Amino acid sequence: MLILGLSAFYHDSAAALLRDGELLAAAQEERFSRRKHDPAFPRQAIEWCLQSSGVRPSELDHVVYYEKPFLKFERLLETYLAYAPRGFRSFTAAMPVWLREKLFLRRMLDDELRQIDANCDWNGKMRFSEHHLSHAASAFFPSPFDEAAVLTLDGVGEWTTSSLAVGSGNQLEILREMHFPHSLGLLYSAFTYHAGFKVNSGEYKLMGLAPYGDPRYADLIREQLIDIKDDGSFRLNLEYFDYCTGLTMTNEAFDGLFGAGRRSPDQPLTRLQMDMAASVQQVTEDVLLRMTREIARSTGQRRLCLAGGVALNCVANGRILRDGHFDKIWIQPAAGDAGGAVGAALALHHLELGRPRTAASGDGMRGSYLGPEYGQTEAESRLWAAGANFDVLDDDALFARCADDIAAGLAIGWFQGCAEFGPRALGNRSIIADPRSPKMQSQLNLKVKFRESFRPFAPAILEEDCDQWFDLASTSPYMLLVAPVAQARRIHPQETSAASGLERLGDIRSSIPAVTHVDDSARVQTVSRDTNPRFYRLIEAFKARTGCPLVINTSFNVRGEPPVLTPEDAFACFMGTDLDRLVVGNCYLEKSAQPAGLLRRTSDDFEDD
Repeated sequence: MLILGLSAFYHDSAAALLRDGELLAAAQEERFSRRKHDPAFPRQAIEWCLQSSGVRPSELDHVVYYEKPFLKFERLLETYLAYAPRGFRSFTAAMPVWLREKLFLRRMLDDELRQIDANCDWNGKMRFSEHHLSHAASAFFPSPFDEAAVLTLDGVGEWTTSSLAVGSGNQLEILREMHFPHSLGLLYSAFTYHAGFKVNSGEYKLMGLAPYGDPRYADLIREQLIDIKDDGSFRLNLEYFDYCTGLTMTNEAFDGLFGAGRRSPDQPLTRLQMDMAASVQQVTEDVLLRMTREIARSTGQRRLCLAGGVALNCVANGRILRDGHFDKIWIQPAAGDAGGAVGAALALHHLELGRPRTAASGDGMRGSYLGPEYGQTEAESRLWAAGANFDVLDDDALFARCADDIAAGLAIGWFQGCAEFGPRALGNRSIIADPRSPKMQSQLNLKVKFRESFRPFAPAILEEDCDQWFDLASTSPYMLLVAPVAQARRIHPQETSAASGLERLGDIRSSIPAVTHVDDSARVQTVSRDTNPRFYRLIEAFKARTGCPLVINTSFNVRGEPPVLTPEDAFACFMGTDLDRLVVGNCYLEKSAQPAGLLRRTSDDFEDD
């Protein structure tokens, strides 16, 4: 049974290929198109999934789209009617697009798929899932659990904004849903918008900004914006939001509540944005903790699966784990809409077709290493064609030299194996550096990533050493849990300054300052030898040199650009930034050895993210 899952036309378009319930390949269109969060039809991702798996379009049994467009259109129409005549501008902007394209999505999908193979009966293979069912399926079916509670939260699907289900075997039973316009994801996005960041991509910036502020508006949010019940259900006060009827997330009443309008993206961040970020983060965690406590009580489950865009809030995920109501948590690494392609295929396979499921011994996402791979011979050929100069080292020499480079304070572009599926770099398309360096965070942010100075970096640590460095009672292979740095690794508070806001960036808070956020936390990735043996060997070699079993791991890209996909992408990023070294497979590149004519500056090539 071959099933192709698709998500498209909102953000993070993707394709995933399933054979008899096993995930063969998955990729996001942005990696091929080089357009971050690309919403376009994922033609290149589809073509790669099929070609890499040796599957012809005619061999596909089903093609399934991750949501139902008619239900979404129904929600839009009912919302506009409920608020009429308010929202007329938004209505006139949205309706022509829906009537021309999205309402007739089956026909549009068929037209696009026929560009891949004009002779295939795509229409006869086509199926449609529901948005939050796709999220729930992506959360439970790849997990290592036979049974679990399943919680999905995002902005909005068709009508649903959050759902609670119980998964058992090959079944998912939806127990409860919350519906638009009451949405935790949209609440968080409203604050993201007001802070001057982009909705659907800047929420992680707001999360990273929160520890610099004080949650002095949290009570105001609870009093005026959201009515939270003991079980985590809630209602938003829609007088302060404009997303139902307007072209913006917030309105003048929202501005008046906080005493200021939306920050322009080119204006500096102030204490207001930091405190608002801290406040909405606290309220979000409050809602999620109430929800998960009620879920544990009502279902009796001790395992929890999470998906949907809100599940990328790794600070909240860490709070849920430490709250102790669940023994184990598994989070879909592609928790946003890209993962809907995986979930749609799995939902069709297990729920509609009734195919059996056996829980994976680790997990069914294969470490999320599901994208394109380039062998050594092909990598060398592509680098030569790009004009690169490089040495080819054997494994022992490569890991030894890279460990020495990292220990010497150099930053390495690290390109290995299959590309990751989802927003996180997990050791195959990564930038690697020394977490012990007090200057490395600012150096990487300003000279390599070209992004805001406040944004933290994540540690990738050998799995068996994690409990010596972080207070984390779980593995975290997908970098989706934030945990406190262990007390033994922290600098005593009396030794730190009394600085506030972004001034705290200069404080050295632990023996690994480059990955310790201002609240003494870190977004941890645990690395196992079985899941990623080459990344494991690199960290192991660094540990042998320094005694430190972790490195900085951040995605191999610059601001506004998707993570690199090909060796050519990696070389271009290397030559356009202050990266010191590039490793592609066993190819080792030094910046000083490259042709001067190929040096460029990429900081202005891409729009802000």
